[in-house]
Amino acid sequence: MRALGQELAGREAEHRAALDEAKQRALSLRAEVAGALEGWREAVTAAGAPQLAVAVGEVRPDDKHVRAVEFDLSRGRHRAVVTVKARGEVTLVGPFHAGKTEGPCKSFPFSAEDEMRKALGDFLERFLTEAATP
Repeated sequence: MRALGQELAGREAEHRAALDEAKQRALSLRAEVAGALEGWREAVTAAGAPQLAVAVGEVRPDDKHVRAVEFDLSRGRHRAVVTVKARGEVTLVGPFHAGKTEGPCKSFPFSAEDEMRKALGDFLERFLTEAATP
């Protein structure tokens, strides 16, 4: 097991810098999303509907890809995931219901920052609308 671990870690070591960059981008996106959702929480609480608050998960290794990190959004059974891949791509997954097939997904290269930011706003609006619908 030790030899296999060294072999596989050696293979992955060349991706460390790209994975570190992906993690920094994910942390930045998470902070931006959390800030936006704090405004959402304040608004729904002030309007008398605190049950509509959304949880933002921490950045963690991606569930599906070895060379990616992710964070999720949740409210009840409603989920959405932001995945940042070491190959230079951000993927917005969902919204979807927990326990159901994930999707739809939309990916953006790091170089498409403006397009990704617009899509992120649309993504959050879709998630919040679905998560707040009985």
